[in-house]
Amino acid sequence: MLLRTLAALLGAGVFLFAYPAAAPVLEALLGRATLFSAALSMPGGALETIRQRYAPELFREDDLPPSAPSSQEAPSPESSGASSGEGASAPEGGSGPARPPAELLPPLPAGEPPEIPAEYQAPLRQVNMTGETGNPAFCRYKFGWIRNYTKLELTEIDQVLETPASLTLEPGPEPQVLIYHTHTTESYEEWDREVYDSRNNWRSQDNTANMAAVGEELAQALEARGIGVIHDVTQHDHPAYNGAYDRSAATIQGYLEEYPSIRIAIDVHRDAVLYDDGSTIKTVQEVGGKKAAQLMIIAPCDDGTVGVPGWKENFRFAAGLTSAVEEKYPGLMRPVFFCYRNYNLWMTPDSLLFEFGTNGNTLEEAKYTARLVAPILADYLFAEKED
Repeated sequence: MLLRTLAALLGAGVFLFAYPAAAPVLEALLGRATLFSAALSMPGGALETIRQRYAPELFREDDLPPSAPSSQEAPSPESSGASSGEGASAPEGGSGPARPPAELLPPLPAGEPPEIPAEYQAPLRQVNMTGETGNPAFCRYKFGWIRNYTKLELTEIDQVLETPASLTLEPGPEPQVLIYHTHTTESYEEWDREVYDSRNNWRSQDNTANMAAVGEELAQALEARGIGVIHDVTQHDHPAYNGAYDRSAATIQGYLEEYPSIRIAIDVHRDAVLYDDGSTIKTVQEVGGKKAAQLMIIAPCDDGTVGVPGWKENFRFAAGLTSAVEEKYPGLMRPVFFCYRNYNLWMTPDSLLFEFGTNGNTLEEAKYTARLVAPILADYLFAEKED
């Protein structure tokens, strides 16, 4: 009941302002006091962005990654009893919103979008997310943007980025890049249109229709450029969502022990944004006359409590790659999401989390982005980094 009440207040966008004394309770509940403290000090629009991204975790506490290498189990999705905020229905016997489960969606006819009953139609908005000149929560790094969700001043961020990323690979057959998926079953809209079916939960166990398909595009394109890649398609979030980051950590560790040549681990996801009015968005940039899903890279910062001691190298990698992609395809990259999060990014010196589009994008838009980004990533990895 407490989670549902807090979520309702956050949905109205008034909770932390109308009830400032409750902020410590919310911070304890979410386990990220530093993030909310930073958010409250940000200028206009920043708190709304935080709310859109993190309010779902009031419902799905199992989605919280470990805050240090020794992680703890979080409540299972069944115990949360409400929606993830991404359109998912409550599990059987739960107390979530009365929304039909995904299996009640009508079968998709070949070649044309299915008709959505009027009561299940919700707006799907196409946007391009970029930085904001003059907004101190954003800063430029060469051609790209960084969105600062930390307590670091922008001058401190500039100082970190004065030193370029150190990683340089040599072409060779041995595996140097591991691509995997903590939330493998995340999926996309079937059709490019202006409405979506509110019964959709954007999940699929079919590895040709979920994040494994995007990861495979990325893996094949990197291999074509001479980089040895292992692509793991284990569904760490199925059948249980709880503990997905623990399971993906075990997968990473196994590969690192078997292939010590691995230098980079990339966790491939997609984002999700759901607004108060029920609308969701797809992040798009047109490249070569085709729609591509915007890519966002999540990079960690560590204030001594996160468990990513080598975060500066991860961050430099994220900022450098974002700039390289933006130089060739302006508008394809969202700002680097720079935050106090672990996400298993401590496990290799250059670990990153990629978010290809959102739940509102199509799979083909996300796969197209993977094909566009992979050659730039390869060139970036082969190049000597210069100040």
